[in-house]
Amino acid sequence: MRSFLVLAVVGLVAQLVDGSLGMAYGVTSQSLLLAVGISPALASAAVHIAEVGTTAASGVSHWRFGNVDWSKVTWLAIPGAIGAFFGAVVLASVITAEAAEPLVAIFLFGLGVFILARFSFRRHEKPVRERPVPRGLLAPLGLVAGFLDAAGGGGWGPISTPTLLSSGRMQPRKIVGTVDTSEFLVALAASIGFLLTLSFADIPWQVAGALLIGGVIAAPVAAYIVRILPARILGTAVGGIILLTNAKTFSEAIGVGGGLAIVLYVLILVVWAAALGFSIMVNRQEKATDSRVV
Repeated sequence: MRSFLVLAVVGLVAQLVDGSLGMAYGVTSQSLLLAVGISPALASAAVHIAEVGTTAASGVSHWRFGNVDWSKVTWLAIPGAIGAFFGAVVLASVITAEAAEPLVAIFLFGLGVFILARFSFRRHEKPVRERPVPRGLLAPLGLVAGFLDAAGGGGWGPISTPTLLSSGRMQPRKIVGTVDTSEFLVALAASIGFLLTLSFADIPWQVAGALLIGGVIAAPVAAYIVRILPARILGTAVGGIILLTNAKTFSEAIGVGGGLAIVLYVLILVVWAAALGFSIMVNRQEKATDSRVV
């Protein structure tokens, strides 16, 4: 019972982060399951089965708070589901996406730097200019993110959210809500892939149930947070999370270790804290200016 409650709390915290920032549910949950000795395939299966319920609850919550751009959901979700199904089959066959991790980490780290700069330090320029997002971007993005999500144990949000944020074509809350809602089909397809290729009895159903309960409880809270956070602050928060979650793999990929890696982590935290402070200040100034104009 105690371990069930701990897992439920992990699911709650993971969904709060994922539902608020559009990423990290799979990464957070999967890391814990791997740490306690569950195999990568079974851990990913449990997380994705739980996500079928959490993403449904998250999608409904984001929809109720007006955070979803439905014109983008289909173009992300269907390719994402196809990629996730094949990713699950690949992982269950003991082939993982680990070989791609360094390149993905370098790519995402670069996006994190760009997003932080766009939403935090451009004082006299709006970080978002709403324009159509090309379908030629959405479909390949969904396919790649879905595959890496299932095969690598997490990747839908960490790849989809920063890529769309970096375009500056959508409001951050719409990106988070759209990515989270699209993830329902991704989680469902990955779960079907795992159920077809793994033994039904081997899947840790109790673990999936605990993660599901925690995630469903947190979903509406996270959607409300997204609804009320200003674009500058939300974008800055996402940029910092991207840098932190990819810092370890990024530093290993470029050959930085030991003391230098610690310096990198500290530098990221300092810059992120400064960026958050600056974006809060600029947001207040923009609100004051807008109120005077009105």
